[in-house]
Amino acid sequence: MATAKVWKNVAVAMQSALAAAKTITGITKASPGVATSTSHGFSNGDIVFLTISGMYQLNDKAVRVAGVTTDTFQLEGVDTTSFDTFSSGTAEKVTLGTSITTATNITSSGGNFDLINSTTIHGSAKTQLPGLPEATNFTMDHIWDVSDAGLLAMKTASDNQAKRVFKFTFGSGGQVMLFAGYVAAALLPGGSAQQLVTTPTVITMNGTPTYYAS
Repeated sequence: MATAKVWKNVAVAMQSALAAAKTITGITKASPGVATSTSHGFSNGDIVFLTISGMYQLNDKAVRVAGVTTDTFQLEGVDTTSFDTFSSGTAEKVTLGTSITTATNITSSGGNFDLINSTTIHGSAKTQLPGLPEATNFTMDHIWDVSDAGLLAMKTASDNQAKRVFKFTFGSGGQVMLFAGYVAAALLPGGSAQQLVTTPTVITMNGTPTYYAS
């Protein structure tokens, strides 16, 4: 039975640094997928950002590392069995050192799939195939505070049009969502009389999110 979630005690962390890229020479088609990277130096539990060719389903994806050996690591929770064949790629260790603590609400939009007409002259009903999904956006309102380190970091990412990895954790030890995206944040104040002064930000997701039960 599903456990209901409410928007409280949600920790939002944003990438503050990326380590040097480690070359990946292969990724298996398995559950989970296993990446080969000579002397990669990762540890179990590390978060890495993937830049992948060939196995495009992994490109721009943030994943957690498990099952580490000297030259291999598992892409925890990622089933690559039916993915395309790996060609080349890199993994970069992510430091999630920026906390976002000013959000008062959040909404998501997009993510709907385009539908492709696949009707033939031989059938008696129209048929469709799912195409590519629309970009997903997370829109947040924040308490306006131009001295807040998290808001300033979001504005810097926005000004530099720099991709960032995000981690949402729902409660202590709770479920986790990892994804990468671009930030739009001007820190312009808004609101109504006798109400909080707020400022909006938008995160546009690149790639697909990764989910973990804890």
